[in-house]
Amino acid sequence: MGKSESGPAWVPFVDVRRHNALLREVLDEAFRRVLERGQFVLGEETEAFEADWAAWCGARYGIACANGSVALYIALKALDIGPGDEVITTAFTFVATVEAILMAGARPVFVDVDAATALMDLPQVEAAITPRTVAVLPVHLYGQVGDMVALRQLCDRYGLALIEDAAQAHGARFRGRRAGTFGDIACFSFYPTKNLSALGDAGAIVTDDPQWAERCRLIRNHGRAQHHLHVQVGFNFRLGELQAAFLRAKLRYLDAWIARRNAIMGTYRAQAPGGRYWHWVQTIPEAEPAWHLAVLRTPYREALREWLHAHRVQTGIYYDTPVPFQPAFAFLEVPPDRFPQATAWARETLSVPLFPEMTDAEVHRVVDALRRFRP
Repeated sequence: MGKSESGPAWVPFVDVRRHNALLREVLDEAFRRVLERGQFVLGEETEAFEADWAAWCGARYGIACANGSVALYIALKALDIGPGDEVITTAFTFVATVEAILMAGARPVFVDVDAATALMDLPQVEAAITPRTVAVLPVHLYGQVGDMVALRQLCDRYGLALIEDAAQAHGARFRGRRAGTFGDIACFSFYPTKNLSALGDAGAIVTDDPQWAERCRLIRNHGRAQHHLHVQVGFNFRLGELQAAFLRAKLRYLDAWIARRNAIMGTYRAQAPGGRYWHWVQTIPEAEPAWHLAVLRTPYREALREWLHAHRVQTGIYYDTPVPFQPAFAFLEVPPDRFPQATAWARETLSVPLFPEMTDAEVHRVVDALRRFRP
């Protein structure tokens, strides 16, 4: 948004145009490269991006696919998860996490979230395990990981698969290891607002297991082992060459973008700590976030949101309804009082602007507006 007669320019919540305009030259070069080759599906760019992304994450294999939602579905099917199976996941996430479980034919079993981090409450996971449980699917919400070492040990003890939904956590670490390297399979989204973003939908899977990597590749391409030979049921979940080329071009800047995001979040925390009116989402010990969203929790959400908008600061809410209570999932018949912390987060969460191209002046306008807020 630009400056108007009635006041200064808005501080945008995110500015995709600004982000991509700075990369015009490298994106144009990537486009020309694909155009000149004339191969637009499953070519050199996709193979190169898969290798680059896996290496950046610290995994052995990468499988590019159409989007992050598809990545979750492919991961579940690659692990033979389906009807009669239960998958434990968080009640506070984007609906895609749960949609993928249901599309695979399995049943989601929800646990509540932690009051400080909004991440899956690990003590509740063990209590949710039944004889039908086959996997746990944590979500690295807002750009940080929980205690994945403890969760990995729990899954190993019960013989459960561990699938990471890392759609919001490119580069986040726990005990020095990046998100995507704790699970059997991990899934990423490169939606245009993500820390690493395509110019459209895109996703990827990483794993260290060659068998699961091969199954993921088959599922994303009609189960095709070679031309006209289909060895299992799959579908068209492929990533286009153009998006792969754009992602390759952008990947070289990702570490710097994460550093800038984290620096902005550090400024927010240090200069607008909140106190009794709100508090920022917390981080567990030994975790290093790669912040995707700048999230606070406040009992005065509507008042604070109106205040920020009056000061031309855009905001967002992620998310205003726990997934089990969305109308689409009413058939799961989850009692409305079942997840008090997820419900509290949904009622009180608010996000302020965070993107690496924010100017220092914009950051300080957000800080100033937050510091002067009184309900």
